Amino acid sequence: MLFDSHAHINDERFDEDRDEVIEHLRENSVDLVVNPGADMPSSRSAVELANRVDFIYAAVGVHPHDVETMTDKDLEELRNLAKENEKVVAIGEIGLDYYYDLSPRELQKEWFIKQIELANELGLPFVVHDRDAHGDTFEIIKKYKAPETGCVLHCYSGSLELALEYIKMGCYISIPGTVTFKNNRKTVEVAENIPMEWMFIETDSPYLTPVPYRGKRNDPSKVRYVAEKVAELRGISYEEVCKITKENAKKFFNIK
Repeated sequence: MLFDSHAHINDERFDEDRDEVIEHLRENSVDLVVNPGADMPSSRSAVELANRVDFIYAAVGVHPHDVETMTDKDLEELRNLAKENEKVVAIGEIGLDYYYDLSPRELQKEWFIKQIELANELGLPFVVHDRDAHGDTFEIIKKYKAPETGCVLHCYSGSLELALEYIKMGCYISIPGTVTFKNNRKTVEVAENIPMEWMFIETDSPYLTPVPYRGKRNDPSKVRYVAEKVAELRGISYEEVCKITKENAKKFFNIK
């Protein structure tokens, strides 16, 4: 059975068939999913969905694209959402995005730090978005992550060398569907070489659909193609990849 550690099932692209998609997940061997927020409305809806579906859990947080309008009141609401709902298992997704730069970089860094500090305060792990901001992301996590707080680099796109430095700090690395893309050597190298006990797998639904469905809407049932690719790259069984990555994510998110 599979654990999709990062899927936005509350995204509007699932509005017409969300219940049908969820209903078929267990038929496709997916028995656990974490649905992270990306802004305040999606954090609220992630909690609502998690409270409605027993095998879906939520993370709450504001993505770097949306921090320009974030306020201390929003931070307090995230705190309350996390404290008042057992199904909230992390703060996220939070981080830096220097590719689109939809929010000023200084504001991105300020709210990334504040949300890490919230995770530290609540004793929750946090889920990191890093696009084209590898240096600043690493330095902020190194400085502000509490030793006892978990951290995962979602949809990891950095180098193997950087991944190994994150692992030294107690951070997990999540492998997305891009590992199946032709010529994506960097993600393949990471999936081949990091210690398995520090690896998650994810879809980032509805984005980053793996081969052979690239170009179509992604959903958590397609996390199997990530597991199959990792198994192929490492020369181990598909079942072993499923088991190890599921146990890693359950431990990280404190899901019994």
